Amino acid sequence: MRNFEDDPTLDDLLSDDQRQRLNRALSALCREPVALTANRQDNAEPVEFNLETVGWLSGGESAAERRAASELVSFLLLFVAKYRLAANLHHDTTEASYAELQRQNEALKASEARFRELSDQLQQRVDEQVEVIRQNQQDLYESSRLRSVGHLAAGVAHEINNPIGFISSNLRVARDYLEDLRDIVPDTEQNRELLADFNDLIGESADGARRIAGIVADLKTFSSIDQSGYTLCDLNELITSAIHLLQTEYHHQLQVLEQLGDIPRISGNPGRLAQSLYNLLDNAAQALRDAQKGSDQGHILVRTVRRDNQVDVLIQDNGCGISEANLGLIFDAFYTTRPVGSGTGLGLTVARDTTRAHGGTLQIDSREGQGTRVTLTFTAP
Repeated sequence: MRNFEDDPTLDDLLSDDQRQRLNRALSALCREPVALTANRQDNAEPVEFNLETVGWLSGGESAAERRAASELVSFLLLFVAKYRLAANLHHDTTEASYAELQRQNEALKASEARFRELSDQLQQRVDEQVEVIRQNQQDLYESSRLRSVGHLAAGVAHEINNPIGFISSNLRVARDYLEDLRDIVPDTEQNRELLADFNDLIGESADGARRIAGIVADLKTFSSIDQSGYTLCDLNELITSAIHLLQTEYHHQLQVLEQLGDIPRISGNPGRLAQSLYNLLDNAAQALRDAQKGSDQGHILVRTVRRDNQVDVLIQDNGCGISEANLGLIFDAFYTTRPVGSGTGLGLTVARDTTRAHGGTLQIDSREGQGTRVTLTFTAP
């Protein structure tokens, strides 16, 4: 809609339809027909608007009649202009209001976006703090568990080592006495059988005493009661101790293939590393049990190798494997597929977090029905 900032023309003031209607009305009022045009005609009277000629009125019976009609048209055009001015003002006001509403809407959207961003940042910080609290709780639980194992191992070592020492010493003396008896008792077949059985009993007892001493030594290494904090750890030694404990737990019925390479020591906490290794080995043994594979079919492979500036620890089994549905949940704390009371659901979580705490990575590859491979990677000094 034109704002009439410049001088308007007749076409700006009246449309063709409006001009035809005005011509008919004026012709009805005059004694002769009249016509309002934009171009000058002979004997035509000018039609003015704001002291400017915008059209020409021709026809009519006389000049006086044409003059009266032109003045009437000029008068009407004044009200047309006022109407147009009011309409334009209303239009401009509406446009300005609409533009202001758009501006306010954009400002509101920007404010909402800022609040949403702040809300997301706050939620992220809350999630991070919750994760820190969860991690601290888990570390506290793990630390408490390690301390409990350490106290238990210390008590076992203290209470068992001395009696085992007496037993081992007495068995050695008993074997010496047995040799003396061979020279004293009559050489009869009954005595020979009796002395042979006695020798076997002493041998079995001595072997049992050695096994008990070895279990106590493994417990001490496993719980690291003689060490505190970070120190240089021999991963091969920790793996060997964990395997001995595992074999004892499963009554020496596991087939564990050890391929321990020449690897450097790494800086770490021996107790936490040993427990993590035991957890992984125990999971492998459980996978063999769940797959119902005996020692003739199921096996666990443990391999260590140095690769450039890294140390890799591989623990692989050919057990039941992990389904795709459970593979994404295995690191969730307290998640377990074992029956109630058979597992805490923290084994893999502790192993992963312990590996991360030592600057390493833990990767699990598994196929249901085929087996699982766990790879731990540490940075070599």
